[in-house]
Amino acid sequence: MPLYNKLKEYRAIIGVNQTRMGELAGVSRQTISQIERGDYSPSVTLALKIAKICNAKVEDIFSYEEDEDNDDKEKEEF
Repeated sequence: MPLYNKLKEYRAIIGVNQTRMGELAGVSRQTISQIERGDYSPSVTLALKIAKICNAKVEDIFSYEEDEDNDDKEKEEF
């Protein structure tokens, strides 16, 4: 269940590096790097902070796509 993001693109738009984005969001540069690589899914609070910093909606930066296999299993449960 991957969470995709466009954080790197939005950082470029506002002209900040990972270190500065981390400072603005109250996290480390490493956390920003992990989010961008898809190795870490931010909390709702952090995702909202990042979106606010980027002057964007959360869903503009982050998107979630289910695997078709998982989707089929969930339909069977109902």
